[in-house]
Amino acid sequence: MQDIESSHVEGNNIDQKNPGREDKSATREFIDWVITLGVAIILALLIRHFLFAIFIVDGESMYPTLEDSEWLVVNKAVYLLDDPKHGDIIVFHATPTRDYIKRVIAIEGDELEIVNGTVYINGQILDEPYINEPMEFYNNYQKILVPENHLFVMGDNRNKSADSRMPDIGFIDLNEVVGRAEVVFWPLTHMGRVQ
Repeated sequence: MQDIESSHVEGNNIDQKNPGREDKSATREFIDWVITLGVAIILALLIRHFLFAIFIVDGESMYPTLEDSEWLVVNKAVYLLDDPKHGDIIVFHATPTRDYIKRVIAIEGDELEIVNGTVYINGQILDEPYINEPMEFYNNYQKILVPENHLFVMGDNRNKSADSRMPDIGFIDLNEVVGRAEVVFWPLTHMGRVQ
């Protein structure tokens, strides 16, 4: 008779020797969830800080390549091992409170000249199929050499772009580069790789 009763008790999963065992199990499960959630948050913050960022295009300076209010993924890790290249579309700190997005036109050591709206890099006409229209303003830019660790950038919509042609922006220090624009993901109808 004793065996039957103990068997019945075990069938109901009651541990008579440790009545607080279920409480400890629930506490342990809660702690596991808190740790998992904490690790996930830390990983998300590290990814956002070091690898990728979200950027919203504000204005028409990069039209037709990028349009106002498009949402982009910016690759922050790409320039940890290498510098920006000609044609890259980058996000950079233009002021302490504002980031800009522009195309890299010239890199350190390049000789740049703009004559009647035509851009020359190292004496060669720059092929620019991406621009919205020919430049009307800032037509002539004397030959200059891009300094070490700096970039010269312009918007694809040259007549509506505040960029390196403006004295208050000028050359972009590599330390001010946030990353390279990779993908438009919003609106969904514009989704695609940035080129």
